[in-house]
Amino acid sequence: MLDTATLTIERAATALRTGEFTPTELVETYLERIGRIDPTLNAYITVTADAAMSAAEHATDELRRGIDRGPLHGIPLAYKDLFATAGVRTTAGSGIHAQRVPLHDAAVVTALARAGAIMLGKHNMHEFAFGVVHPAFGPVKNPWSHAHATGGSSSGSAVAVAAGLCLAALGSDTGGSIRLPAAWCGVVGLKPTFGLVSRVGVDPLSASLDHVGPLARTSKDAALILEAIAGYDPRDQGSARNARFDAAELDSVDVSRLRVGVPHHLLDGVDSDVLEGFNAALDQMTRLGMTVESIKIAGN
Repeated sequence: MLDTATLTIERAATALRTGEFTPTELVETYLERIGRIDPTLNAYITVTADAAMSAAEHATDELRRGIDRGPLHGIPLAYKDLFATAGVRTTAGSGIHAQRVPLHDAAVVTALARAGAIMLGKHNMHEFAFGVVHPAFGPVKNPWSHAHATGGSSSGSAVAVAAGLCLAALGSDTGGSIRLPAAWCGVVGLKPTFGLVSRVGVDPLSASLDHVGPLARTSKDAALILEAIAGYDPRDQGSARNARFDAAELDSVDVSRLRVGVPHHLLDGVDSDVLEGFNAALDQMTRLGMTVESIKIAGN
């Protein structure tokens, strides 16, 4: 049986091409796990099972015929429920929009569909990506401990990735809404450079601060998603004309040239187990050849 709790996009992409399993089998496995586990976690507002199976069968047929759209072809993903999805309700986590059904996909949803990704559904979130509550659709449970918070506002997306209910997800970040739930649930969350990813079709919170980015199991997986969604979009006034990202370029980065600044003076009061994990990460960076040094942030 497929172990979706540890599977990565990179690993799945290889397996799909060697015939270890098909997109149809992969999607079936995720839908079964969602049905079994998500009633407790409440990460999904909407599960698009029928559409996902249809897309999976199409991807299976394409790959069998030698049509390869790239590393995301046949990969099951899901979206924070403020990304417009044509024909599928998009609630923004609010009862006000409980039955809102967009006519068009968000730009990033179109980009990922073009790359062959398969939508499993829409994730629960803090209402309108603001605040700390899920009033209309109930709270999302942290898969590691139901007594602990998930962070937000991309709470359902982080939980779904952490619990193996999708291979990756798209979230939005205005003041930490990708990074906080990713950290609290133990997954990778990336807030891309402003202007790198189109926000067309994404419910806004702040036009000058909103970012769209991936949540995934590994940095490489996040990079593969970012490569698919990065690009200039003239419909987004904040879009950068030179917007592009090539995941393969990360493989040639000389990490020995990287300098990591650490504001140790801001770590007072951090829990000992958190600090232990933080210092272990710094030690690993040093072993990889990076320069790690203390810095002082003015005003702190």
